[in-house]
Amino acid sequence: MNKKTQRLIKKYPNRRLYDTHTSSYVTLADIKALVLECENFTVIDAKTNDDITRTILLQIILEEESGGIPMFTEPVLAQIIRLYGNAMQSFMGSFLEKNVQIFSEAQEKFKDNSKTFFDNGFASNEKVSEFFSTNPQSVQNFFGDYMEKSREYFSNIEKQMQANSDMFFRNMGETKQRKKDGD
Repeated sequence: MNKKTQRLIKKYPNRRLYDTHTSSYVTLADIKALVLECENFTVIDAKTNDDITRTILLQIILEEESGGIPMFTEPVLAQIIRLYGNAMQSFMGSFLEKNVQIFSEAQEKFKDNSKTFFDNGFASNEKVSEFFSTNPQSVQNFFGDYMEKSREYFSNIEKQMQANSDMFFRNMGETKQRKKDGD
């Protein structure tokens, strides 16, 4: 995200969104554009002053999922729902966040590596299959880089969880022993 001044958008009871930076009403499409431009913004409920940025972002995702080709399958969405209230809920949120970040970084690297192809007149939505078939190494490098970084991250999380478990059970054993010795 940009380190620019925090842009404030207010949502009024009539469901209209007002951008205080431009002094104009905006739509979800305008907010999506802010996200794509990496603008730093917050959406608040004008009546309660509650931060509703996440709700607005979820609405944008819902619109994206409803039109075109959805990113999330029904089984993925069901599994995400099952994670709410689960002991692993907080872990899963940070895990997904980090994996999306790793994927985005790999995607940027892929874009840089394929810049010459797209600079030669191929729009990003045109002839992409031709690019993939003529540049299998670039595609393989993209997925390989992503998978390696994701694996490293997961391995580090696994080690941290194991260390936390070891410490928890060791402390539990010491507590039991102290109680036993004190009896």
